[in-house]
Amino acid sequence: MVIIAISSLLSIFFVPWNVILLCIVFLAAIGKSLGVRKLFIKTLITIFEYGRRNIEDATKYKRIIAHDSDDEGYEEGLPSKDEDEAIIERSAVTTEPPLISREKELILIPDLARKAGSDHNGSNEEKIHFDMKHWLLSLDYTKSGIESIIEDQVTSRFEAQELKNWNFLTRTNRSYEFISLKLTLLWIVGFLARYLLLLPVRVYIFTFGLTWLSITTALVGHLPESSIKRWLNHRCYVIAFRILTRSLSAVINIHNKQWRPQKGSICVANHTSPIDCVILSNDNCYSLIGQRHGGILGIIQTALHRASPHIWFERSETRDRNSVLKRLKEHTSNSKNPPMLIFPEGTCINNTSVMQFKKGSFEVGCPIYPVAIKYDPRFGDAFWNSSKYSMLQYLFMMMTSWAIVCDVWYLPPVKQKENENSVEYANRVKHLIAQQGGLVDLVWDGQLKRSKPKKEWMEEQQQKISKVWKAE
Repeated sequence: MVIIAISSLLSIFFVPWNVILLCIVFLAAIGKSLGVRKLFIKTLITIFEYGRRNIEDATKYKRIIAHDSDDEGYEEGLPSKDEDEAIIERSAVTTEPPLISREKELILIPDLARKAGSDHNGSNEEKIHFDMKHWLLSLDYTKSGIESIIEDQVTSRFEAQELKNWNFLTRTNRSYEFISLKLTLLWIVGFLARYLLLLPVRVYIFTFGLTWLSITTALVGHLPESSIKRWLNHRCYVIAFRILTRSLSAVINIHNKQWRPQKGSICVANHTSPIDCVILSNDNCYSLIGQRHGGILGIIQTALHRASPHIWFERSETRDRNSVLKRLKEHTSNSKNPPMLIFPEGTCINNTSVMQFKKGSFEVGCPIYPVAIKYDPRFGDAFWNSSKYSMLQYLFMMMTSWAIVCDVWYLPPVKQKENENSVEYANRVKHLIAQQGGLVDLVWDGQLKRSKPKKEWMEEQQQKISKVWKAE
């Protein structure tokens, strides 16, 4: 009886899951979708909008109550209905000023020519001019220093971006789940759905995706080098990553497919997380380059390397730039090899900006295909803060989020211009990606996430300040 009961429970739970899994594998193989994920996203947008209106109404009501309490006990001091509406309107429009405003017209820039005047007669006037000029400069540099301490352009790129509206996730909340009974019930239902329904299904699909990748690449890897092997590798590779994206309920909007990276080339993209590789591999087969890892990433790297050419190097080799560059040139010189996918930033950024591109991939001499990736943080924050979360913790957060929604833009291939060095070439490609993805184009090195600024950078700033003080 016990065996029969256990077998009955297994059939009840696993048969529907296996039917869903077979459906997912079939759709991944043919590259089609039933539209369930897009419908899920539309439903979430409706729920988020309902929650936003409830939060705004509750906030307005609290402000009105606070206003009434000031005049409690005096009927003539209470606001009328028209005044209540005016208070609501003002509360909806008025917003707190930003902590730091860097608008040009609001930044203190001393006008030295105007302060100096056309003529100065007498030593006292010259002393006053000297003191005033340097006093203003001191204020200006002090203000810039305080701004950088409070909110600089670099460290804020290594933290999750703030949401304008609450998305019913406790990791992004401000105690909104307790602001009203309706929101509390919605939050509870969402919590149960994410952890008791979506999470088990996603783990099941993810496990199958990894198994598929490991088995198929092992089988393909034993075939002799031929066009059939390359075709099979392409199909197995794409199907595996399509299954993995479905384990995150990912919705990917791809634009400009006519500029999809071609074989024997290099594809560069902005970097937010390891999921970037999974997202881009839904539409094309790539060769990857990077450091060897352990854990789940190590399993994926080993599986991929069996069937196609990838470049994995040890941490000790990262400084051997010439060796990596030579291997890149060898890969791209073969027009039959898949395009090499590279993230020139060298670290994960929170998808609000693009930071300095390393010049190595721009010295190979082959066409560069830029790709811009922009995630929608309302449904789940794709940014991986590797200094705060391990890979397993990050995957758990992704699988307990609502979904991963992103846009991918392929851009036309870019070639190096005459008399253009690799740094200028990299900056031009970076600007194109930032412009297309609506990201901030920054000149700072992403490695500032782990290291201090270079000594020469600080000396350069000191020289600039010294020149101004010497009135050079």
